Amino acid sequence: MTINEIQDEIIDEFSISDDWMDRYALLIEMGNALPALDEKYKTESSLIEGCQSRVWLYAEYIDGKVLFQGDSDAVIVKGIVSLLIRVLSDHTPQEILDADLYFIERIGLRERLSPTRSNGLVSMLKQMKLYALVFAAKSSS
Repeated sequence: MTINEIQDEIIDEFSISDDWMDRYALLIEMGNALPALDEKYKTESSLIEGCQSRVWLYAEYIDGKVLFQGDSDAVIVKGIVSLLIRVLSDHTPQEILDADLYFIERIGLRERLSPTRSNGLVSMLKQMKLYALVFAAKSSS
């Protein structure tokens, strides 16, 4: 699936209910479904700066695609991490760098986040794009 197809799928899933309590429940459910990040990847270098809660993001470059893993100690944030991983993982560095992540606005997530969680979301996205940039540079050299 393309990044946009995955985003459209997420928008459909969140459009089932307009009630934000239901949407938070869905987000928490998605976070709970995220595979646990191996403790060996929960290092200072994989910790995302700028997040209120602790968020770890780990990336590998395998067969031309970036594979992300992540975790958080906060349930809603872990749900956000799971969404970002679902959208961006298993795509090429260039696809990740070129991605317009419109689903965040369309499901109403950004407007529902506190300023500190919103900053954390920006930090997570920035780190994921940075990983993609590094992997793109390595593959072209």
